[in-house]
Amino acid sequence: MTTAYDIPPALLIRQVGEELKKRHEITPPPWAGFVKTGVHREMEPEQPDWWYIRAASVLRRLYVDGPVGVQRLRSVYGGKRDRGSRPNRFRKGSGAILRKILQQLETAGLAEKDRSRRGRNVTPAGREFLDNIAHAMKGGVASAAQSDQ
Repeated sequence: MTTAYDIPPALLIRQVGEELKKRHEITPPPWAGFVKTGVHREMEPEQPDWWYIRAASVLRRLYVDGPVGVQRLRSVYGGKRDRGSRPNRFRKGSGAILRKILQQLETAGLAEKDRSRRGRNVTPAGREFLDNIAHAMKGGVASAAQSDQ
């Protein structure tokens, strides 16, 4: 059986984002149109569907890394902050965005809190959701790889 590990992350995240658009539980909040994704950013994201792409990325990160909390995800989605003539420094990403996405994934039944290990984990339904998308993509990725050669 094909799993999410078998598909390149960029392709999988894009397709999962498209599938998450179809779910009514995953919707960008009103402030998502003008918020930065972290203190290290200068402007808001340019892509109109960035919320779904970030939600898909977070879901994949839960799938791969197993129980993950907001603080660890903030480190994953952080980056270097431009401090002018001073050297750049790493800053964590926005916790409010990640928290809201995790809450929406819980409402959709794709993620759950793991109280024993403090964090959130993918539910069996979420694992099946990702694996089904990966399985559907496997034929397309294999044919695209052969045509590139």
